[in-house]
Amino acid sequence: MSTGEADTYPRPPAVTFVTTEHFVLEGARSATIAESTGRASMFLAAVSGGLVALGLVATASRVGTAFYAFGLVLLPTLAFVGLVTFERVLQSGVEDFGYARRIALLRGYYFDNAPELAPYLLSVPVSDRLRVQGLPGGRWQDFRTVAGMVAVITAVLAGSTAALAAIQISDHSLAAALIAGAVVALAALAVLMRLQRAAWERAATDPLSADGEQGPSPADPVAGSG
Repeated sequence: MSTGEADTYPRPPAVTFVTTEHFVLEGARSATIAESTGRASMFLAAVSGGLVALGLVATASRVGTAFYAFGLVLLPTLAFVGLVTFERVLQSGVEDFGYARRIALLRGYYFDNAPELAPYLLSVPVSDRLRVQGLPGGRWQDFRTVAGMVAVITAVLAGSTAALAAIQISDHSLAAALIAGAVVALAALAVLMRLQRAAWERAATDPLSADGEQGPSPADPVAGSG
């Protein structure tokens, strides 16, 4: 191998740094996904246990004053837990998205320096490198993320709180309860989904390095698992 040919190959330390970074990023992605799953599971367990308790109180009090008092304490509490869970799993999802973008950049380094590996490492266009990592986009992707699932449940809890309060205020009017619950639930869901999309749009445009390099991003920025 001539000196000129040797200069075209990446230095061994660079290869070591890149492969180590790739391994670390994969581990970091696993950690963020595990945290999102764990927090969502704890939230769902809290909601399940709370609703079971509410049902027991309803049976014991025959949907009396104790039921409404307990429900107006329990449901807002669960909605608050859902709100903070939504915020954290959204943060984890954005963090995971950032790791995936950095991995996509590293894969570009592999293909640039060893193009003969393309048939074995699934060489794809830059715009598709996040999709092949399990980060698809799409119109309804907002609802398929962990944060989207938590947002829907939180909105239902907020609407249930409003409906329960409306029943008491309106002297057990079903129409008032349905209207209040639907309005509050839809408003809460719209706000949470808007916050989620804004977070994903910021994440998709954040530079990955000091020189402002953007790296690959999907056509639809809402692509994370969180």
